[in-house]
Amino acid sequence: MTEKILMCGNEALAESAILSGCRFYAGYPITPQNELCEYLAKRMPEVGGTFIQAESELAAINMVFGASVAGARTMTSSSSPGISLKQEGISYLAGCELPAVIVNIMRGGPGLGNIAPSQSDYFQSVKGGGHGDYHSIVLAPASVQEMADITRLAFELADNYRTPVMILGDGLLGQMMEPLILGKEIRYVPDDKPWVLTGCKGRPPNIIRSLLLEEGALEELNRRLQDRYKVIYSKEVRFEGFHLEDSDLILIAYGTTSRICKSAMREARAGGIKVGMIRPITLWPFPSDIIVKVSESASAFLAVEMSTGQMVEDVRLAVEGRRPVEFYGRTGGSIPSKEEILDKIESICKITV
Repeated sequence: MTEKILMCGNEALAESAILSGCRFYAGYPITPQNELCEYLAKRMPEVGGTFIQAESELAAINMVFGASVAGARTMTSSSSPGISLKQEGISYLAGCELPAVIVNIMRGGPGLGNIAPSQSDYFQSVKGGGHGDYHSIVLAPASVQEMADITRLAFELADNYRTPVMILGDGLLGQMMEPLILGKEIRYVPDDKPWVLTGCKGRPPNIIRSLLLEEGALEELNRRLQDRYKVIYSKEVRFEGFHLEDSDLILIAYGTTSRICKSAMREARAGGIKVGMIRPITLWPFPSDIIVKVSESASAFLAVEMSTGQMVEDVRLAVEGRRPVEFYGRTGGSIPSKEEILDKIESICKITV
């Protein structure tokens, strides 16, 4: 029988990164993700890896760039204001087709905001964030177990598609403690990457750069990236669905908010209201197709977020006006309660009936 252990989300993610073959981490402290840095400061030397507390978030993301160029599985982490500072470097990673994992344990904003949980970095994460036509794959865990499991997936996707992958959690997921199973360490071979800069060794030299001044070179890069994104969209959409076949109202929520929505859904169904739920696990690529399919039978949708309304725009784009899409959100570090969501469900169902 596999043994379960008790860890907080930040530490579970950090240990899972070690078990996934990550051997280079550069970051800078910021609440509420500091446990992740602290944990890796101890564990990285124990496995022969490199931990660097950089002088800034800008330095950290560029150190990650350099380690990725050399073929390492590499990761950085921060919380909302720190991720904003990393955006230029993430764009460079995308432009150079380099794999890396970026962790954002979101806190309240804008500005320095506060250190409470939030989901107000959705736009920044799924719409690129930095300059240029690019995307990062964005994964949204909803439990401590998923903080670990999604980290393994993030490193695999980053390497498979040579792209930055962002894990988008929040302060509550980072701090909460739950039992989980970590699994075994994987065998990771950096030499499987023929494009890395390790010296020519009898082969033609590799060149990795994002400054492309030759006629048509940058457009060709953008076409190649867009073709890759189409493949990602066709193969890597992940979501969880509940009661989608018979529900009049479909809740859509991710991360911490999805846990509360699931409780509200169960209580509403126990009271005779036909409510289902879609939990996006990939925020990019977004699970638009299942929303389109469900819109053929459901009467309405309700997006619930810890923001003033960001993911709801992607829901509305998927629905394309076929059904009403309502929104309920709390912001500034406030978390919607089950009772608040139930009140919103009841008011929508009265209207749709």
